[in-house]
Amino acid sequence: MLKNLLSLPTELYQNRKLIFTLAKNDFKTKYAGSYLGIIWAFVQPIITIFVYWFVFGNIFQNGADRGAPYVLWLVTGLVPWFFLQDGLVSGTSTFLEYNYLVKKVVFKISILPMVKILSAFFIHIFFLMFVLLLYIFYGMTPDIYYFQVIYYSFCIFCFVLAVSYITSSLVVFFRDLTQIISIVLQVGIWMTPIMWAFPDMGLAEDSTIASLLKLNPMYYVVNGYRTTLIDKIGFWEYPSLTLYFWAITIVLFVFGIFLFKKLKIHFADVL
Repeated sequence: MLKNLLSLPTELYQNRKLIFTLAKNDFKTKYAGSYLGIIWAFVQPIITIFVYWFVFGNIFQNGADRGAPYVLWLVTGLVPWFFLQDGLVSGTSTFLEYNYLVKKVVFKISILPMVKILSAFFIHIFFLMFVLLLYIFYGMTPDIYYFQVIYYSFCIFCFVLAVSYITSSLVVFFRDLTQIISIVLQVGIWMTPIMWAFPDMGLAEDSTIASLLKLNPMYYVVNGYRTTLIDKIGFWEYPSLTLYFWAITIVLFVFGIFLFKKLKIHFADVL
């Protein structure tokens, strides 16, 4: 059992150069043929940021003290959500999109979800740089806490990868899963305090509803980005949330490996 669980991480490490090459090709070909090319990868998220800023910046302008201008607070929460959205949607459709590779007996199809997540991560890196430049523009000087962004980026990368192994394995047999995921993402962004803070809703941080909403693993990441860049708080100051997040991520990853190993022998027949 343990050998099966460790075999997937081993395959990912052994094929790291191939994964990086395929991820670069996936990133380049995703928008091939359009006039603006990869610019489209950034246009929609930036427009979304401005729309939310225009709407909610006016609604919550007199709300909770966020420690920074609302636009900075907003974009810091939206950037990890954009990666979750892009990574999960593309990761789920991995085996459907690369069905010609799935049917090749000699190809290690276990690396394909990692390829899609890494491709989405390239865009995430761009948005992180955009956020940091925005902070500098607003006169907030970079400090040692900025390096903590690397940790939280690793957190969300692992989480999205873990979930993608589950969804990409299931969607081969249940195509409606893509629509379900879209609905979950639409609801999830409002259930996560991205546009709003708990005090805006009249909720105390230790209230029952707030505690339930914090069970969403994305709360840990979104809050982490903000406490890193705005509040200057280390992740070790949230020991219970940190342990909870990694426990959930590891359980999902183990289940994803188990599900993938169990179902992959049937992929070629269905596809």
